[in-house]
Amino acid sequence: MSTDRAALVRTLAELVAVDTTSSRSNVPLVDLVAPRLAAAGFELERQRYTDEAGAGKVNLVAVKGGRKGEPAGLALVGHTDCVPFDSAWAEALTLTEREGKLYGRGACDTKAFISCALSAAVAAEASALRQGLMVVLTADEEVGCVGAKRLVEARLGVARRAIVGEPTSLTPIRGHKGYCLAEVEVVGKEGHSAYPETGVSAIFHAGRFLTRLETLALGRLRQERDAAFNPPYTTVNVGLISGGKAKNVIPGSCRFAVEWRPIPGQSPAKVAELLEELRQELVREEPAFTARVNVLRADSGVQTSPDAEVVRWLEAETGKASATVPFGTELPQLTQLGAEAVVFGPGDIRVAHQTGEFVPVEELLACEAVLRRAIVQFCA
Repeated sequence: MSTDRAALVRTLAELVAVDTTSSRSNVPLVDLVAPRLAAAGFELERQRYTDEAGAGKVNLVAVKGGRKGEPAGLALVGHTDCVPFDSAWAEALTLTEREGKLYGRGACDTKAFISCALSAAVAAEASALRQGLMVVLTADEEVGCVGAKRLVEARLGVARRAIVGEPTSLTPIRGHKGYCLAEVEVVGKEGHSAYPETGVSAIFHAGRFLTRLETLALGRLRQERDAAFNPPYTTVNVGLISGGKAKNVIPGSCRFAVEWRPIPGQSPAKVAELLEELRQELVREEPAFTARVNVLRADSGVQTSPDAEVVRWLEAETGKASATVPFGTELPQLTQLGAEAVVFGPGDIRVAHQTGEFVPVEELLACEAVLRRAIVQFCA
């Protein structure tokens, strides 16, 4: 059965029209697609939760075919949430086609993949599925893969293989680095800036901490390498820093955010442990030095074997060698649920998260065709 271009684009337009910015509920989008899956013979299970801001969220797990209680043969996984958009972007929630490209928030990341997955899954005949076909729609990927982590906790979404939708320009992605975050607070003592001895500058002390952290990032952390990644080592970034109250007050506090992306196989806690080592070292040298390290997130890297069946099959179907990326996805969570998993989808990650996000129509159609063949390969 050939792809119905008009229907596929129409589905994407309907998904884009629903504002699923992570701060909002994704329930309206799930309510939009759930009846279509149910009408196509899928059994639906909703995992509901409320986020920290009080917004209602839901993960949807839909299964068709196979034997009840057994892992699905293939899971097609897409996150429903999007990053915020500029209010000046008039067409953000109105899918607009220009010169073979479809523009709109989420058109690339990752509602295009969801549209393809829905189209391919609905077209599959239950009687032909010897192994179960699963469609998984998650919440809150953009703010820490929160929905996918809840699936892992509840052991929902178990499958033998998984294709996790992200904009990869139709290149199979078999692995990526982890994502970790900590806040370091350096505490000083306020005083009048004309009398330095009356206070302790938290900003000067933070500067000493940061200098040693940079040395660590450029030295020890680059010794452990994985040639499958570019760059092939764990990276460290300090992207936010704040401190002080006024230009003539000795600052009593300074905070900075430390982000690191560990290579697979390295403990996500390693950099946090090194931060604590630096803190203790500075305290030994200067007892008045006071700082606290608060780890906010620690997600490990992951890598599926290049010889995994789903990886080699996608390589053959697309004619593209599998690769790795430095950014995070829900691949680790599907791996934890027991799947041989790969990241794959239409669109380029480099145009996501910005005004004017788009997906090429050609890639949208090609992805849907690949997913139809994947269902035959792994479920029929």
